[in-house]
Amino acid sequence: MTESEFLVAAEAALSKIETALENAADQTDLDVECSRSGNVLEIEFVDNGSKIIVNSQAPMQELWIAAKSGGFHYKQRGNIWVNTRDGSEFFAALSGMISAQGGVPLTL
Repeated sequence: MTESEFLVAAEAALSKIETALENAADQTDLDVECSRSGNVLEIEFVDNGSKIIVNSQAPMQELWIAAKSGGFHYKQRGNIWVNTRDGSEFFAALSGMISAQGGVPLTL
């Protein structure tokens, strides 16, 4: 994968997360605020002040998540982002992390 292909894929993933969380905030009890600075998406849970940070790492061609449950790295395999350690899927894992920290079930 070229760097420009990675950047397009990473941008699509970050935008998907942002849009899904904006919709969830409007349609559920999830009280979350997203802020974006370049390749870093900060998800703040208003009720408890905790955060999840999702960012892209172009040199490694990975998406990284920092959450209460730990730090995780994901590489794209085909059209799916997979955890470099356990093979779990990015959006499923992030959904679980958001549900746990936000206290509201959510599927991205």
